[in-house]
Amino acid sequence: MEVIFLGSGTSQGVPMIACDCAVCSSTDPRNHRTRASIHVIMDGLHVQVDAAPEFRLQCVEQEIKRMDFFILTHGHADHIAGMDDLRRFCDRKGGGALTVYSTEEGLGRVRAIFPYAIAERPIAIGYAAFKLLAMPPFLELPQGTIHATLLPHGELDTLGLIFTERSSGRKFAYYTDNKRLTHEAVMLAKDADALVLDGLRPLPHPSHMSIPEALVVAQEIGAKRTWLTHLTHLTDHPVAEAELPAGFKFAYDGLRLTL
Repeated sequence: MEVIFLGSGTSQGVPMIACDCAVCSSTDPRNHRTRASIHVIMDGLHVQVDAAPEFRLQCVEQEIKRMDFFILTHGHADHIAGMDDLRRFCDRKGGGALTVYSTEEGLGRVRAIFPYAIAERPIAIGYAAFKLLAMPPFLELPQGTIHATLLPHGELDTLGLIFTERSSGRKFAYYTDNKRLTHEAVMLAKDADALVLDGLRPLPHPSHMSIPEALVVAQEIGAKRTWLTHLTHLTDHPVAEAELPAGFKFAYDGLRLTL
């Protein structure tokens, strides 16, 4: 299994608009964060999770050339705004609709923002078409399984995703944008080979886990390795990562994990 981090930043991105702090001015590429999303390759199956406003540029930069289906964790702008650029993957699928899984909230947002794309086929080459499906709790595929669980995130729930590759048995859990994890989410991610958690900033936040909160949850899960994502400009990558416990790291744009 391979996981590609297309983005690792929060809704404002880093550098932020009109900010000259040390992180926003940093020359360390790990401090330059587009909005969070990942691309998972599981026994040759390509699954895209979320489409940030920078999605087109992320795909070009990371050479994403294939997508079998798309999962939207929730309908916030920093995760949905790039979905129009999924049109290129409709072309590459031979002009068919791209399957999009999400929660009812997420699917409602897709219908509201992209009504022109809800169709069995694009109206012409170069246009998007989405086949909308509710994400089931358990998706069994020839290449492996994807468990989905709801995570509290302010006034809505986001999708937490657990990928298990059939050939290797490797397990990867992706829990971005949440304030806490349910008991089910903790148990599904237990002993994962790799875990990604929302770790917005050092300070508390009403709808995201802070870095200290994420560290406590991660220790309960007991994954072999843990990365924190959805980072703000309050985290200077090399400085803050040096203070993390063993087995913990910060995600960054372009990070590739091979499990």
